[in-house]
Amino acid sequence: MATKRRGAAAPAAAKRGRREARAELCAALGDAALRERAGAAWARGERLRHEAVVLESAPFRHAVLPGFLAGPAFAEALRDELLGLGFRGRRNDLLSLWQSEELGASPEPHVAALRHALCEEFRVWLSAVTQIELEPTIDISCAKYEYTDVLLCHDDELEGRRIAFILYLVPPWEKSDGGTLDLYCTDEHFQPQQITKSLVPSWNTLVFFEVSPVSFHQVSEVVSQKCRLSVSGWFHGPSVARPARHIEAPLARSPHIPCDHEILYEWINLVYLDMDSQAQIQEEFEEQSEILLKDFLKKEKYQLLCEALENKEIRWSSQGPANKRLYEAAEEDSLPDTLKKFLQLLRSEALFLLLSNFTGLKLHFLAPSDEDEDAGEGQAADTTGHSSPKPKQEETEQPANGNAHQPRQSDNTPEAQDSETQSGSGTPVCAGELRRWTHGHYTLVHDSQATEFALDLLFFCGCEG
Repeated sequence: MATKRRGAAAPAAAKRGRREARAELCAALGDAALRERAGAAWARGERLRHEAVVLESAPFRHAVLPGFLAGPAFAEALRDELLGLGFRGRRNDLLSLWQSEELGASPEPHVAALRHALCEEFRVWLSAVTQIELEPTIDISCAKYEYTDVLLCHDDELEGRRIAFILYLVPPWEKSDGGTLDLYCTDEHFQPQQITKSLVPSWNTLVFFEVSPVSFHQVSEVVSQKCRLSVSGWFHGPSVARPARHIEAPLARSPHIPCDHEILYEWINLVYLDMDSQAQIQEEFEEQSEILLKDFLKKEKYQLLCEALENKEIRWSSQGPANKRLYEAAEEDSLPDTLKKFLQLLRSEALFLLLSNFTGLKLHFLAPSDEDEDAGEGQAADTTGHSSPKPKQEETEQPANGNAHQPRQSDNTPEAQDSETQSGSGTPVCAGELRRWTHGHYTLVHDSQATEFALDLLFFCGCEG
């Protein structure tokens, strides 16, 4: 996952005074006939099964080399050296694992010997099989995955990366331990769809695959107390042309639903309808840019919501692609009346005005603008009055998108989004989903995500404890 390349070349010689080690690879890799068979299978996208080399073309070209290092003693010594390295925890939306420093200049004898074997003997074999002119330098590091560690769906693409490799140095491992290398198939837009193959880590086994627009993979969550230790990295070569990244359609957006203030009194805790409370909330929101409103709904309404969510008639569908998100969303036409009415509340004109008072954002034409505040007219708009007429587009001076139900991060082009919001000519709109989350679900930040002026509103059910 490195973003800056720091290639490692094969060392010229071991430093004086340090015991030198030698990494010998599986003898079958020196078999010219096997190398030619492997090259032909790779070129034609065909399967090859041999005790030393297994090549597969689906869902993308990859290979498994069991018994990669000749003799158990070297692999065991290498494992012990690696476990003695310093590791730093890496935690973000994509991954959770322990990683060593770059091993390109590591002086440990067995690490240096492995690096030399990869850069020299194995690189020559790999170039012959893949017909890619690989450079004599590699990116290489060590990773430890422990209980609950994971690396979510990604494609490894970075300028110059051509072949990714992973050498497993794990204890006896079962699929039930997690930590599998999961490979995804893709659609016509090169977007990952389903996991179609899972490779279980195995001692002294090396896996490699071609880095490409379709090489989506993940390391599934480790669910045992075993340590998943591996050495991994990339071989580099001539860059190849990549297709433009697919821009997916955003969630449908719509202006608020004309609806008077009575809907607020029907659903919302009266504490939050008090004008003094709204002023305090706005002050905190302006300082922190976020706020948690506990017991937002009346207790009886919240209870009805929770009961409605248990309705077996609701149709849920999985949302992807996996390199951006994985969760379930409800189909609105299958929702019971209670949930439909709740969505009506979230999209109502009255709630737009209430959110304006909570945040100071111009989500309703009655909400004060910055110009009003500069003129001393910054009092919160009264949400308890009569229903307001539907605002006209030109009356909204500083629109923002009020997004209910933690909306999907849309992939609009920035130009399309900003032309409306920055000009101040757009009517505030909302978009949202009713989502169901369970273990293994996630959303990720991604490169094509547009920057937009938006307010995220999340309402949680079933999260007690």
